[in-house]
Amino acid sequence: MSFASTSCPMLGIAGFSGSGKTTLLKALLPLLREQGLTLALIKHTHHDVEQDTPGKDSYELRHAGAGQTLLAGPRRSILTLERPTHEEPCLQQSLALLHKPGLDLILVEGFRDQPFTKLEVHRPAHHKPLLCQQDPHILAVATDHHSLQAPVPLLDLNQPGQIAQAIIQWLQEQRLTRVAC
Repeated sequence: MSFASTSCPMLGIAGFSGSGKTTLLKALLPLLREQGLTLALIKHTHHDVEQDTPGKDSYELRHAGAGQTLLAGPRRSILTLERPTHEEPCLQQSLALLHKPGLDLILVEGFRDQPFTKLEVHRPAHHKPLLCQQDPHILAVATDHHSLQAPVPLLDLNQPGQIAQAIIQWLQEQRLTRVAC
């Protein structure tokens, strides 16, 4: 199944820390790939990250002053960008870094305040407000509480197969925000 064209659909997975966004994504990714989708993922973090190993050439070269380091291997490549200041990356900058040709769907964890289509992950036991009450870009709420009152449809957080089917339906109906490929 391919939805690729000159623009790529994008869906955010939004929720408060600890709500289960990453756990849901780990379940959804293989289900969506089984449907033949080519996927990309952007995960926002507020923490400094390090994917390289001290002592390796790429680590040493980056720390010697390279502002951008691309470690290009036969099965994967890793791009590291150094910022001179601690500034939060913006979604548009992150999207620009993706190699988008051929993608069927870009999934985004984080950037919950940005105006693009999202699936909210919500657990009432965490006593956090529903984002969909303020965000008109949320298509549905994945929750473990079936009697939750929300202005959008509810999906069972414990049924990732049903959530994957909802995403496929949104793709087919072209309900997702699209970004240039």
